[in-house]
Amino acid sequence: MIKFSSQLLLFLPLALGVGIAMAFQTAINAQLREHLHSPIQAAFLSFLVGTIILAFMVYFQSAAKPNLSELSHIPWFLWIGGILGVYAISMSIYTAPKLGFLTFSGLVIFGQLVISMLLDHFGWLGTEKTPVNWQRLVGSIVIFIGVIFTLQR
Repeated sequence: MIKFSSQLLLFLPLALGVGIAMAFQTAINAQLREHLHSPIQAAFLSFLVGTIILAFMVYFQSAAKPNLSELSHIPWFLWIGGILGVYAISMSIYTAPKLGFLTFSGLVIFGQLVISMLLDHFGWLGTEKTPVNWQRLVGSIVIFIGVIFTLQR
């Protein structure tokens, strides 16, 4: 049973906004690729703009900034996020226009569901263990079937 709380009601639209932003980002970056003639150059420009915005946000935030010593103690695998971001953005720019944005988004969501179930089930990367149950499994299968339907143009 789902428990509704004020916190959940805040997080639901924020998470929905991520999905909306990702779809717009993919479409915008695909158009950028047309102007730059390269998915890698489009990804670079996208990351450059994002990096500049993040630099301003970090500069003006009140949280303490890490020094080089603190950065050197971060486990190696936590540095992979940037590599995964490069892969995700570059491949979205390359594949979304070829697959269609609906099919691409469905495949992305299905991939996120599968790995998220594994992360939750096994408690990988510090996540709280939440076993896979029949509802989660059926939900992901329904999403996969939906993706198959989107392949029909």
